This record gives sequence, structure tokens and C-alpha cells, in this order.
Amino acid sequence: MCTTFAALMRLERLDGDRFAGPPAPDKGETLFGGQFLAQCLMAAAATVDGERPAHSLHAYFLRPGDVDAPVEIGVERVRQGRAFSSRQTHAQQLGKERFRMTASFHAPESSPAYCGAPMPDAPPPEEVDRTYDDFVLAQLGASSWPGSDRPMDTRYVNTPGARGKAVTEPQLMWMRVRDPLPDDAALHQAGIAYLSDATLLDNAVLPHGRRWLDPDLESTSLDHAMWFHRPAKADEWLLFEQTVLATGAGRGLVQGRFFDRAGSLVATCTQEGLLRWSG
Repeated sequence: MCTTFAALMRLERLDGDRFAGPPAPDKGETLFGGQFLAQCLMAAAATVDGERPAHSLHAYFLRPGDVDAPVEIGVERVRQGRAFSSRQTHAQQLGKERFRMTASFHAPESSPAYCGAPMPDAPPPEEVDRTYDDFVLAQLGASSWPGSDRPMDTRYVNTPGARGKAVTEPQLMWMRVRDPLPDDAALHQAGIAYLSDATLLDNAVLPHGRRWLDPDLESTSLDHAMWFHRPAKADEWLLFEQTVLATGAGRGLVQGRFFDRAGSLVATCTQEGLLRWSG
């Protein structure tokens, strides 16, 4: 089992543009979708020459992943241009495709910068003592949960409270990869992608007074899109602002924005997921 994020991203090159990913640290039966995002981004980046960080990705979760099965990742070199490189990746387990992603890489250029909405007010992470694990365990009334061994730290600024209260304000969390990472731009982008899948869909039920731990709820991520605006360190604290955009027709759409401690917007993501209640 990989106990650090860097170890989880250590892909084995099989032949050509095929890679094998290490097993998941999760204790449950289903593979964390952020692992697919991060490992596929690392595999795609390994086929891009020169200094071309990812600027966007668009992904679909096709089938649940298996935590006990190896992950095989194939990369297709869709286009190699003068400034942009496009790659398509697919992740398979046990002979079935589980995840597919298209990513685009861009050689850095200089241009004016603008952000339409500032970083929300939040206490610094050192003053936030409630972790996401604390919140989950309190909701479950348990001493452990399947995601507790993922290599990330999350401090929950404004927990939504008890079931029954409708919550529409953005949820704020300070997040980072748990262990120090080497100075590798691709690894840090993969780290932010990994973090981005951890809590987004959870928020889609909040406006309805529900909680993502409700026993009558069935939810799963369907697709994920992400844009990287500027370099950032995944092992340093980032404020993750998460806003529910819409729910209905059995689905929910949530937007997330990552800010560094200086207040710069470093990445934006959206995710749609299935929301189905049995009662």
C-alpha cells in the first residue's frame, strides 16, 4: 500500500505509452476517483516533451474502480503542436475501462492576469482545528472510514451542521498533499487534481438538507473538468472553495476553486455526479 502521494504517483512504464499505477491506499472496495485523475495526468505528462504544464483536463468516470486491482493506463498522443500538446488517456482494471481523460498541455506565455472573484475570507489553516476526517467520523459515529489513509490533509472551515439544515453557502476547506513533494511541476498538478475530487460531489446534497453520508443516498462522480491557471504547490495549503451550481434530474453540478495563501486563483474545477435517494 502506498502511504505517500509521491509513491502513489510512481508509475511503471510498461512499453511505449502504457503505464502501470501502484495500488490504492483506500480501505474500502471502490477506488478513489482522484487517483484516476492524478495517475492519468502523470502518465499523459510523461509523454510531453519540454516545459509544457497541463492547462486543462476533461474526464469521465465510466465504471467504479477496484482498490485491489492494478491500474493500467494507456496514453494516445492526439496532437503535438508548437505551443499545445493534446493527450487522451484511459485507465483499465481487470480488462474493463474504468476512466477516460483528455488533457491539454501549453508552453507558458506572458499575458495580463485577471481574476473575476477574490479569495473568500477564511481563517488561516493553523487556526482551523477540525479536520475532514473528524467531521466524517462524527457523522458516522465510527472510529475509522475507508478514505482515512489517503495521503492528504484537509481542514474544514465551515462544516454544514446536522442533517435537515439546508446549506447553500460555499464550503471552504484548506487542503494539501500530506507529505513534502519534490520540485516537479507535473507531480504538483497531479496533487491538486487528486485533492479536487475528494469532497466536491459531497456538497451537492447540502441545499436539500441532506448529507453525503445518508444511508439512503447513492452518489458517484460522473465527469470532472479542471483548468490550471498558474503554478502552485500541492504540498502547501490551498483554500478550496466549493459551490453547488445546480441539482436535478438525478444529478448535481458543483464548482471548486483553489486559492494559494497569497490569494491567487491557481485552479478551477467542476464535477457532475449522480444523486439518487432510495427514500
